[in-house]
Amino acid sequence: MEAPKPEEISHPPMDQLQGLEYCIDSNPSWGEAIALGFQHYILALGTAVMIPSFLVPLMGGDDGDKVRVVQTLLFVEGINTLLQTLFGTRLPTVIGGSYAFMVPIISIIHDSSLSRIEDPHLRFLSTMRAVQGALIVSSSIQIILGYSQLWAICSRFFSPLGMVPVIALVGFGMFDRGFPVVGRCVEIGVPMLILFIALSQYLKGFHIRQLPILERFALLITVTVIWAYAHLLTASGAYKHRPELTQINCRTDRANLISSAPWIKIPYPLQWGAPTFDAGHAFGMMAAVLVSLIESTGAFKAASRLASATPPPAHVLSRGIGWQGIGILLSGLFGTLSGSTVSIENVGLLGSTRVGSRRVIQISAGLMIFFSILGKFGALFASIPFTIFAAVYCVLFGLVASVGLSFLQFTNMNSMRNLFITGVALFLGLSVPDYFREYTAKAFHGPAHTNAGWFNDFINTIFFSPPTVALIVAVFLDNTLDYKDSARDRGMPWWVKFRTFKGDGRNEEFYTLPFNLNQFFPPS
Repeated sequence: MEAPKPEEISHPPMDQLQGLEYCIDSNPSWGEAIALGFQHYILALGTAVMIPSFLVPLMGGDDGDKVRVVQTLLFVEGINTLLQTLFGTRLPTVIGGSYAFMVPIISIIHDSSLSRIEDPHLRFLSTMRAVQGALIVSSSIQIILGYSQLWAICSRFFSPLGMVPVIALVGFGMFDRGFPVVGRCVEIGVPMLILFIALSQYLKGFHIRQLPILERFALLITVTVIWAYAHLLTASGAYKHRPELTQINCRTDRANLISSAPWIKIPYPLQWGAPTFDAGHAFGMMAAVLVSLIESTGAFKAASRLASATPPPAHVLSRGIGWQGIGILLSGLFGTLSGSTVSIENVGLLGSTRVGSRRVIQISAGLMIFFSILGKFGALFASIPFTIFAAVYCVLFGLVASVGLSFLQFTNMNSMRNLFITGVALFLGLSVPDYFREYTAKAFHGPAHTNAGWFNDFINTIFFSPPTVALIVAVFLDNTLDYKDSARDRGMPWWVKFRTFKGDGRNEEFYTLPFNLNQFFPPS
């Protein structure tokens, strides 16, 4: 038997991901784009509802306060997404709320000067203003690092090998928001997971008027079907005598969002009152801003691949981080109870639908703003049980993680050095945050527990984040371990042409600013 040729047993590395129907600057029809934008809006609701639903009751807020925070978060998400897609990296990324900010925010909630306020509503307002002040001050970190191009300089130490664990753990690091949440209501979560995989993958060849409708709109179809099924179970009394936790995760009438939402309400800056400023709160929040920066860096690189674009040049990446800093500043001014970061699930949806169009994301941003103003309609969609979103996350987070692993194609994985760095960074990136989580669950405080609260918040926030731990380990090892003789093994010859804007001719097509702004802000 004739020996197989090398090209038959391996695949050549590819700068751009193939197989997408629409890339970053190609657009579907307006009708299809609006439907796809609505799908991204629905997916963004999961995090936008989950964060306030957890934090507002801890602050002493009621259902009305929770609805206002959800509306404000969605409104600011829409603004930040438009700013990022127009003037930032210009990648098709939704800028949403971030779980990274929960550690310092919970620390602020438990601050003795706030927790001893007896009136619940006054405690809520006082805590909100303290969080706003911390966000406003800490946003300066990303604004300075981004617009000064310092993050572009830092990114020159990144290689394809060093980025693999970071991007992979942007997805894998969210595992606790996947099946562990699905398991809280398996009768809804498991059918959702199976149906979404069936429609988006096994039945993707089904076309109506040459449109792969089941693949393209699998999320909308499955959410509608399972939401109706969950409502039927709720109405039939299936959860009447079940434990409280089961009812919260399964019932469709426990969010109390629709009844509490106003018909029309426009969020505005300083709507909760004047922010208050505390140095300790701000310093702890700065750690979350750094985590958000690292997670977004990995997400931007994943989004560029799923939009069939080239990796963003250092100048463009830094510009995007600067605009994300502006987004955190807006979050502080409006009072969203969270900072800003790239929505990982929406990046995964680019790959699931095979549509990486920038216009679709801009439409979804418009829908976020529109439905956040029309309170009742937005609250209707926001009442979808979180278990439904968690089932979809199992697929979409995994898809983003696999994009990170795909960068291994540009490296030499027959090198023991590369195997060591990749394995250690991936393992510690999962193991260290898991230790911090387990320790906190048992002791009700993080491993860093000194008299300096700001130090505790800083250390605990940094090491709660898998991508951040992975970046620290991978970039340190990659730039200190036999680095002089391993440029080719690390993938640097492929990577170097994407470091500068003019290094590759395709960069101008993907990343040039609109309205001829490049003549005022020339790329480096």
